[in-house]
Amino acid sequence: MRLTILGCSGSIPGPDAAASGYLVEAGGFVLGIELGNGAFARLQALRDPFDLDALVLTHLHPDHCADFSALTVLRRYHPEPPYATRPRRLPVHAPVEAPARLANAYAPHEAERLETDLSDVYDFHPLGPDPVRLGPVTLTAVPVEHPTEAFGVRVEHGGRVLAYTGDTGPCEALTGLARGADVLLAEASWTEAADRPEGVHLSGRQAGELAAAAGAGRLLLTHIAPWTDRGAVLAEARDAFSGPVELAEQGAVHDI
Repeated sequence: MRLTILGCSGSIPGPDAAASGYLVEAGGFVLGIELGNGAFARLQALRDPFDLDALVLTHLHPDHCADFSALTVLRRYHPEPPYATRPRRLPVHAPVEAPARLANAYAPHEAERLETDLSDVYDFHPLGPDPVRLGPVTLTAVPVEHPTEAFGVRVEHGGRVLAYTGDTGPCEALTGLARGADVLLAEASWTEAADRPEGVHLSGRQAGELAAAAGAGRLLLTHIAPWTDRGAVLAEARDAFSGPVELAEQGAVHDI
């Protein structure tokens, strides 16, 4: 598998930095994970968005799905798409409210919102507990701790495993999600502090502790907010995990 970082800024896009967006490629299959603010521009810089074979949205905060509306415009109105987008709808695996919430975001006014249905170009599937086969990869979604319905996902292909926490506070589900992963892509939105709200995000230390407890091979830290010291987050994670630790970087490519 190959992981490409489209964007990794946490909570909001940063200066010249897109919010969450990732590509996972395996056996010719192209899986998108998240499409936050600015990620669609980065996707177009790297490849044709029509190459996407499926899209996963772990939750519906804007920094993870705001550019879905732009993708919709492309799939509905591009004058010369490489294939007919209505019979070949894009599979979208997302929280159960995604069809309604994303239609609300796309509609420009109330009258259109009442009749907007994006199922002409998308085939929506709610994320759930059972593994799903997407082309050559297996996707497993695990509910995690966040103020809205949110999931971490585990992507497996050819005996290799990528685990991605999505946005989450510490919770028991994370160790199982990340267990034995070759690469753990973990959010680390802030540094450790006693006044951090519970059930929202991980610190660098907590991400490192998760990688250690799960026996992950390598840790990539993502979703660091523009106002957070990236070096401090990295140092915390390295104190807690003895394996390789890196900061996710926009445009970076990782073979798994």
